[in-house]
Amino acid sequence: MARLTGKCAVITGAGSGIGRASARLFAAEGASVLAVDLNEAGLSETCQDAEGTIEAMPGDAADEQSVAECVDHCIRSFGGLDVIYANAGISGEGVPLFEQSPEQWHDILRVNLIGPFLAVKYAGKHMVSQGRGSIVCTASVAGIRANAGNSPYSASKAGVISLVQTVSNQLYGTGVRINAICPGLIETGMTKPIFDGARARGSEDRIGQLNPTERYGLPVEIANMALFLASDDASYVNGQAIPVDGGLSSTHPFVLRRKT
Repeated sequence: MARLTGKCAVITGAGSGIGRASARLFAAEGASVLAVDLNEAGLSETCQDAEGTIEAMPGDAADEQSVAECVDHCIRSFGGLDVIYANAGISGEGVPLFEQSPEQWHDILRVNLIGPFLAVKYAGKHMVSQGRGSIVCTASVAGIRANAGNSPYSASKAGVISLVQTVSNQLYGTGVRINAICPGLIETGMTKPIFDGARARGSEDRIGQLNPTERYGLPVEIANMALFLASDDASYVNGQAIPVDGGLSSTHPFVLRRKT
């Protein structure tokens, strides 16, 4: 039996990258999936030729009314809500520290941190009423240690980790679990400039070299962790921020040793 048979899920940021891979995987594993994104063209690609049930819904994961409507739509359309994956995020421009503006910080915090809070607020309330549910959030290795992202992005993802930890205790005894995934370097639209630059320089083989797995990750590898956390297989996993980064966050900075 598929791991999410009979479950209903909302996934934000589902128009590309990790969100798209997760929406398609969740549907293939038996879930009825409401795929949410501001990018309507991207949502169409997510749904195209997908195995299982995926319904696209344009929406802003950081707008309170939009999130409330997405949760209500999932419940009305599919008959329930068992999983929400608050995945939508932005990185912002790499502006030097002393040139950053409050507006840039606000934009990133709005999507990356307030968005997951809104998912908790509206999906969590329904889940508590039914006595079960799984909330999954996308954080980042940048929220664990420095040098994996710019200041506002890293702070926003550290906030997601703290949100997951505190909410798991605020939902004590309700039957609702919440966890975060901390991806390392994954090839998505957000990281496209990194990959394009490396390929232009002819150094693609060096991307991801600092982790002991010696490579970058793929969106489906994050989707696989999201699937686990969404499923009953993770019934005893709660309040955790789990790195999926090839081992990058397992060590302090070091000098790369070339193979001989």
